[in-house]
Amino acid sequence: MNSEHSPEDLEQLYRARFAERAAYRQEVWAVLSHFFSRWIPPDSVVLDLGCGWCEFINSAACRRKFGMDLNPDAKRHANPDVVILQQDCSDQWAVENNSLDVVFTSNFLEHLPAKSALQRTLQQAFRALKPNGRFIAMGPNIKLVPGAYWDFFDHHLPLTELSLSEVLEKCGFPVELQHARFLPYTMSRGRQYPAWMLRMYLSTPFLWQLVGAQFLVVARKPSASEPVSTMQT
Repeated sequence: MNSEHSPEDLEQLYRARFAERAAYRQEVWAVLSHFFSRWIPPDSVVLDLGCGWCEFINSAACRRKFGMDLNPDAKRHANPDVVILQQDCSDQWAVENNSLDVVFTSNFLEHLPAKSALQRTLQQAFRALKPNGRFIAMGPNIKLVPGAYWDFFDHHLPLTELSLSEVLEKCGFPVELQHARFLPYTMSRGRQYPAWMLRMYLSTPFLWQLVGAQFLVVARKPSASEPVSTMQT
């Protein structure tokens, strides 16, 4: 994870932000992991980019699991089957070319310090993904939470579903799916809804248009027979 904050800063920020809701977050991610399983086959190799406390990657049903984060707490919260890569995500990733089936990231890209860091990160994802591998991203949509976006000290990079899709295509990824509104803005503050309500919400997309403030974007690395985007750098 590329950040203007030290690993110790991240550790302190996230413990203060998430410790009281740790059990609730695990319940939420168990539901979300089931939703995202439509893009994650059971035999796939998955990397959780900006994995935080590993709620997603711990609950993901897949063959091999990687998490990437600078926060030292990632290793403490990871299940034994998760390999944690504690590194700057805009540097060379410690995974082989064409070795991943899915790169998943949630509420992370906005923490990168600059657009150049985001582009380098996406280039690494493109390198590491297999042909037809997917990049799945959700995060706060600056168009829908303009002021509240800055309530978190470690937010730096404002994004929308359109700006993220544009840079994904620049890095060679055709975008398969794009929702401006997906989940509500944050799980770290506000009311804690029961898991059954989240399952109902996810199965009723028209509700997303009422309260969704996070985007969802799914992109794919082209197969070897497909032309790579001319915007690739």
